[in-house]
Amino acid sequence: MISRSLTYRYWFARAFHVFCFVVAWTGVVILGILLFHVTREGIQWLDLQFLSDFPSRFPAKAGIRSALFGTLWLMGFTALFSVPIGIGSGLYLEEFTNKNRFSRFIDLNISNLAGVPSIVYGMLGLVIFVRWFGLEQSVLAGSLTMSLLILPVIIISTREALRSVPNTIRQAAFALGATRWQTTYAHVLPAALPGILTGIILALSRAIGETAPLVMIGALTYVAFTPEGPMDDFTALPIQIFNWASRPQQEFHELAAAGILVLLLVLLMMNSIAVYIRHRSEKRNL
Repeated sequence: MISRSLTYRYWFARAFHVFCFVVAWTGVVILGILLFHVTREGIQWLDLQFLSDFPSRFPAKAGIRSALFGTLWLMGFTALFSVPIGIGSGLYLEEFTNKNRFSRFIDLNISNLAGVPSIVYGMLGLVIFVRWFGLEQSVLAGSLTMSLLILPVIIISTREALRSVPNTIRQAAFALGATRWQTTYAHVLPAALPGILTGIILALSRAIGETAPLVMIGALTYVAFTPEGPMDDFTALPIQIFNWASRPQQEFHELAAAGILVLLLVLLMMNSIAVYIRHRSEKRNL
């Protein structure tokens, strides 16, 4: 009887292993096909003129300059707002609050907010930032909306990174007479920084590709200028790609593919910088 049970579990484990292998590689193959298709369609349009020209109704003259600069402005202000607030909130909730019913209620709500569809944050940004605060369709309104979107992710990743730090580090610092703030700032936070940066990378990667919140707050689909301040109108790469992809002409579909390539390159550069900073922090902690 025991032998039959072990045999059954062995073959079940083997089948599950094969299933996971097939599912994983199916996703990789599909992603490779999509990247190949986008590259084949858009690489012919990817040149300096495409990067330096503004959008146009004529495909040969259309460029992505305003969307590219708008995305850089948007991500810069989003990181400026969300990263300090997210890390500070995670530190306070994990290191300085008592574990009681109210803190568990806060934890539950933050976890739920991380799974809320992005369109809901767009509606919230429309009501609060665009209409109530009167920021209109500005870079500031868009970045504040995106900050609301990724704040739960940063808070959760910060808390998980802090929990991964061995408690013996805290006890050793307390034994030497350090205060809770000195222990957190000088010992716990540096040890948790690589994990925190991983969460920030994932959060910003989500924000840079979101279209629904920007559509809700009224981000423009055609902008023939680059933003010069946080109160200027703007467009972003996902909005511009969506605009081109919705047109019937094949040339605009190819322009949308070229825009996707630019978006992937911007995302790759952002992630590379963040990974480099994380690598430096890991080496410093060794």
